[in-house]
Amino acid sequence: MERHVKLSRFTRAGSAVAIGALALTLAACGSDDPTVAGESTDGAETTETDGATTELSGELNGGGASSQESAMNAWRAGFQSLNPDVSVNYDPVGSGGGRTGFGDGTYTFAGSDAALDEEEMAAAEAQCGEGGVIEFPGYVSPIAVAFNLPGVETLNMSADTIASIFAGEITTWNDEAIAADNPDVELPDTAITVVHRSDESGTTENFAEYLAAAAPDTWTHEPDGVWPIQGQESAQGTSGVISATQAGEGTITYADASQVGGLGTVAVGVGEEFVPYSAEAAAEVVAQSPRVEGTSEYVYTIDLQRDIAGTYPIVLVSYQLACATYADENTAELVKGFFSYVVSEEGQQAASQAAGSAPLSDAIRDAILPGIESISAG
Repeated sequence: MERHVKLSRFTRAGSAVAIGALALTLAACGSDDPTVAGESTDGAETTETDGATTELSGELNGGGASSQESAMNAWRAGFQSLNPDVSVNYDPVGSGGGRTGFGDGTYTFAGSDAALDEEEMAAAEAQCGEGGVIEFPGYVSPIAVAFNLPGVETLNMSADTIASIFAGEITTWNDEAIAADNPDVELPDTAITVVHRSDESGTTENFAEYLAAAAPDTWTHEPDGVWPIQGQESAQGTSGVISATQAGEGTITYADASQVGGLGTVAVGVGEEFVPYSAEAAAEVVAQSPRVEGTSEYVYTIDLQRDIAGTYPIVLVSYQLACATYADENTAELVKGFFSYVVSEEGQQAASQAAGSAPLSDAIRDAILPGIESISAG
């Protein structure tokens, strides 16, 4: 029987930890010099590479947002190539599980598609101790509205139409609201089946925030990580809702765009135009949205604006969570090194290639690096 060991800030990073069957592990291979920084033996200078730190070794255990899974695989692979004596585990249990696991010490770091609320921040601060919490965006991606309707690859939909579908008010694909914005598409009278996340999800919260902001008269539910409507089809995690949507004709869901595969997708109405999802259109929303005011120095969260012309408004900003201080130097150096790689140009490009995400802007990177660089043992 597998034993689940609770991690806390007092647990050494080299401990062997069982995180569950979904944990994805990169095995480490030996190396005496994993860094490429410094000078070569013949005196020629070499260039320091983001994330490479002299003689890093040990194990990091994290978990959280399933939306980050493809990007996290790329980050872990890239970081291991620079630091072959390091193993990084990430359990894609969902954002809610990641925030809880970080707050109770199960995970040394976490990913979340929603920023910590006041109660979660208090738990995380209690776990991290005097140094407090570091929270910053690491992964930016459009949330696609994806559907399975044979012969139809894309549809235009206004915010009100999308909200009406997910609220259960529009129930067939040839409804006049859908037909009006898609005059050249032959729409069947197939019933619409909404598929939503069964687990607490930051993707759900981001999607619900968009619906509440863009179609407040239709979507009257408070944004939350738990889907508010009973009786619709549900599935666990991003991969779960995608699989369920692929399995049923007439289905529709919301999911990180990197994982929609061959499903049809919606071009979303913004002002007078319909904008298909793209990393570039998602990046522009983040670039033009302000930082949330009133947070602590190393908490960088974004107040997304959903009505900027020419941009794709359904955007997922997925955050990384870490402590500013850890119980031992090795853990602190591992977390600092890994997250330095995640936000580096190299790391962001790796995520973009693997997941189609939008790389962080230089301005955001410059704003969050001081927090990562502050991570230490205490």
